[in-house]
Amino acid sequence: MSSMVDIEKEQSAAGELIVVLGAGESGTGAAILARKQGYNVLVSDVGEITAKYREVLLERGIEFEEGHHSEERIMKAKEVIKSPGIPEKAPLVKKLRTAGIPVISEIEFAGRFTNAKTICITGSNGKTTTTSLTWHMLSKAGLNVGLAGNIGKSFAWQVAEADYDVYVLELSSFMLDDMYEFRADIAVLLNITPDHLDRYDYKMENYARSKFRIAQNQRPDDVFIYCADDAETLKYLDEMKINAQLLPFSIERSLERGAWLESEKIIINTNTTEVLTMSINELVLQGRHNIYNSMASGITAKVLDLRNDTIRESMGDFKNVPHRLENAGTISGITFINDSKATNVNSTWYALESVNTDVVLIMGGVDKGNDYSMLKELVKKKVKAIICLGKDNRRIYDAFEDDVEIFVNAFSAREAVEIGYHLATKGDTVLLSPACASFDLFKSYEDRGEQFKEAVKSL
Repeated sequence: MSSMVDIEKEQSAAGELIVVLGAGESGTGAAILARKQGYNVLVSDVGEITAKYREVLLERGIEFEEGHHSEERIMKAKEVIKSPGIPEKAPLVKKLRTAGIPVISEIEFAGRFTNAKTICITGSNGKTTTTSLTWHMLSKAGLNVGLAGNIGKSFAWQVAEADYDVYVLELSSFMLDDMYEFRADIAVLLNITPDHLDRYDYKMENYARSKFRIAQNQRPDDVFIYCADDAETLKYLDEMKINAQLLPFSIERSLERGAWLESEKIIINTNTTEVLTMSINELVLQGRHNIYNSMASGITAKVLDLRNDTIRESMGDFKNVPHRLENAGTISGITFINDSKATNVNSTWYALESVNTDVVLIMGGVDKGNDYSMLKELVKKKVKAIICLGKDNRRIYDAFEDDVEIFVNAFSAREAVEIGYHLATKGDTVLLSPACASFDLFKSYEDRGEQFKEAVKSL
């Protein structure tokens, strides 16, 4: 890690302008930390700042603007911290790059001001579950650990106001794109499947390289944990020249080191501590994808020398995050599952794979260049009807018109739930697993999931 900022550096920051683009959780946290480090700070958001964050900025006397960017002022910044949601092709970002003004992520900025150990987790699918499970394990073991990144309170905010020894960070590809000097002590790459390709010129190679940035700057005594069954990861592994110790995990074959499956048991061996053996039936998170998630968390825990009993207990009593295969209730024998966090095709594949009944599938939203072909076999086998919850559903119809007889359009969560209830019969599952972003009809995937749960309660 970069060393803690010293007095000389604090003094040099006085009067220098840091601009933060975007005033959400990430941007507000970055502004708080920048102010603490002695910078002049301007928070600039082209949209309306939510009341929660506006209040925080006002309380702390941090200058902000909303509804526009003061470009002339922004172009005088020493450095710009960009919200992960702002694309590289945004005109202001292009101007900043052309002018040679550094544009970085909140994670990059916060990493300069802490000596805490960092466990960084990315992947197209499973990263929130794996991050939460890892944090749960470390907390249960008594470590002084923070949870940040794409989940929880902003990393920068916690660096400014908390004092954790370890951080577990969920990192999206957008966050990784603007990280340059930051180093992960333990990096976890769960998988690479098509997602957000609209941000990567629709090139899988660009997206994969973004994910591998999690291992940049790692040293020989650091650790890189990855899935040995993931074809895209293996495709780039050698080319990326990773300096850290490699610890793979696999369901398909035995390994010398790492984690693997043997006679329905997870074996974790890092060659440094006692081998952990645990039946998959003891896992509270079931399904093939959750075996992978548990293996990645388990290897991390073993690297940190957690006791086997603590790891077993944590895997047995963990409660999954909201909006990820969350049971929303059972009405008249019909189970409703909220998987609103499934914003890509691979996540929906995992959801369908984990359900063992006939399914009425609610999907749709903002399509990010999705290839639905990987779902066809599961849809043909399990799905009796598709409810399209989005403004433009043509690509979903085109993908599954030969596999499903019933298609219905819905334009609200309540409408989708009511239609699902009438189409399902006792023993079926109504599954909200959209495979798409939510922004056409909802504020966020959380908003979509909450509205779905409320609609189920209202039946």
